Amino acid sequence: MEMHLEQSEILQGKTALITGGAARLGASIARHLHAAGARVVIHYRRSSGPAQTLCDELLAARAASATTIQGDLIDPESWPRVVEAAISFGGGLDILINNASSYYPTPVGEATTEQWDDLFGSNARAPFFLAQAATAELRRRRGCIVNMVDIHAERPIADHPVYCMAKAANAMMVKALARDLAPEVRVNGIAPGAALWPEDAIADTEKQEILKRIPMRRAAGGDQIAAAVMFMVTGPDYITGQILAVDGGRSVQQ
Repeated sequence: MEMHLEQSEILQGKTALITGGAARLGASIARHLHAAGARVVIHYRRSSGPAQTLCDELLAARAASATTIQGDLIDPESWPRVVEAAISFGGGLDILINNASSYYPTPVGEATTEQWDDLFGSNARAPFFLAQAATAELRRRRGCIVNMVDIHAERPIADHPVYCMAKAANAMMVKALARDLAPEVRVNGIAPGAALWPEDAIADTEKQEILKRIPMRRAAGGDQIAAAVMFMVTGPDYITGQILAVDGGRSVQQ
């Protein structure tokens, strides 16, 4: 991609599929890619209202530039259907953002096989099989994949062993696919630390304890993560198989 283009033009003619794109980090990523000229396909599972609101916002800015697609990514039948819908809408697919993720505690002694299947399904199985479903088109268009990993793929968080293991699989997927899909398709990852506070309110004291462990002393916010995704999509095309920590320095702390 030509680095001298203005941001509003750099992704012109490109189509991006963002899983879990209706809210939070997914919505920030969708807005950034759209602002750079991409057509965006906003995948959602249950958030039809937020997905349509975001889509309407993007369509108001540029006609025929956004659409939504529903799919439960735990269901194998959704993978080819979601990818094919994105290709049909955009006339091709250039960018796959594997953002959709389940996250909740699974303390040892209380974890269930259903939780295992859900956490590995959303964080490892679905991203892999979506990438597989999109591989032929991404190769044809020399596209890219960006996985949303997590710093906890390497630094386990208490009471979340299954989530952390699933994200570790996601991180290895970045490296394995980067090797297997090169040279036509680049595959990279973003590993956020504290980005957006959980939707379930947490106490200010807990927030302060988290911030004490972050050298930058603040949460990232959605725009910081989306900007990192943009770098992986539009930056040097010699970068593949890399996972960029966007964590305010958290990963260098004890």
